[in-house]
Amino acid sequence: MNPTGPGSPDADDCDQAPGSSGERMLQCAYGTRDRASRFYRDQMANRLNEQMIEFIGRMEMAFIATSDADGEADCSFRAGPPGFIQVLGDQRIAYPEYRGNGVLASLGNIKENPHIGMLMVDFVRDLIGLHVNGRAAVVDDVVLHRYHPWLPREFERGRTPERWVVVDVVEAYIHCRKHIPRMQPVGRDRAWGTDDGRSKGGDFFGVRAQRRAEAAAAETVELPTPARGGAFVEPARPASPRPALRPVRASRAVQSIVKGS
Repeated sequence: MNPTGPGSPDADDCDQAPGSSGERMLQCAYGTRDRASRFYRDQMANRLNEQMIEFIGRMEMAFIATSDADGEADCSFRAGPPGFIQVLGDQRIAYPEYRGNGVLASLGNIKENPHIGMLMVDFVRDLIGLHVNGRAAVVDDVVLHRYHPWLPREFERGRTPERWVVVDVVEAYIHCRKHIPRMQPVGRDRAWGTDDGRSKGGDFFGVRAQRRAEAAAAETVELPTPARGGAFVEPARPASPRPALRPVRASRAVQSIVKGS
């Protein structure tokens, strides 16, 4: 599609619109700039309003997107009791980091690249989502309490924060309810912070079992078998199949030698 045809905005108009250069370019190319402009104007904010703050205060889960210095992306999941994401102001929120598997993938990315994307979804009541994009930093629990002493200190077993991710809000905007499914909460049948492997999921996808099987197969060696009298006999090697022979037509020179002519 030619974005500079009749009725299309020119490149300068696209460059001056909000959003990334990539989304602006595609909005112009695909003819969605007017819709995007209305969304930017009506739904995108650079700070949290009262409705957003109330929404965050009752969320029990969030999806976290980060990437490293090379742009390699990772999407993770965080959960806790309602209000586990703390609002520190209309342009700053924080969520706790509990004891996990020790990989620290999200935190490692943040150390290299502070850009972060958060998505909180209400699957139960309002069927709506909230995006919060911004810049993140990793802060120890003791340090954050020094500046925000009102933060909670009493936690369930296994839910004591070791550190926090503090996010300075750059963008906050709605995620429409069109495709959000309704879900029904059920009681939790496992304790927070459990170290029981089965309760945590174990080897649900079979990666460990597969690698163990592969390692065992690679180490399998056929041992010599005991024979009569205690001697050992090396296992017989399978004979290599002999290739099938096919008649070959001798050359005239060879035929003459054979015939003695």
